[in-house]
Amino acid sequence: MKAKLTLFSAIFFLMIGLGHAQKNEESKKKKDQSQSIISGKVNISKYHSREQLDEMSKGELLTLYIERIEVIVNILPNIAFATKPGVTMASLGIPETKENKKALEDNMEASDNYFESTVEYQTKILPYSDTNDLIAAILFYESTLKALHTYNDFKED
Repeated sequence: MKAKLTLFSAIFFLMIGLGHAQKNEESKKKKDQSQSIISGKVNISKYHSREQLDEMSKGELLTLYIERIEVIVNILPNIAFATKPGVTMASLGIPETKENKKALEDNMEASDNYFESTVEYQTKILPYSDTNDLIAAILFYESTLKALHTYNDFKED
């Protein structure tokens, strides 16, 4: 009986040790990977016509407006580097120094904070906006997002 208990204990601690080692290895791999310069929501599911937007309730329009702001906040400040996720400092040839990684993390945190405060403001104030102005803003944001598909046309080869 004592031998079984000892064997069971040894196997138990071995399994815990292996699980912990695997977790540390995954954490290290994740830390070593380059972080994408663009993260978060980077596209919208559908573009709309004025007629489609005219048929929507103000609540639906507010949701669309905020979704478009989120995409714009995640992409536009970084278009000199990338317009799609997956581009990293390493893929651009930017040295992955401690300072550069920190700058990227700080920028992402600032973007997140900005978006959160903007959404908080918009959910309180935007319902007072004129529906026609809200529709115009959504159409403007959507045209801006469509223009990102032509961004590479402005680059010289």
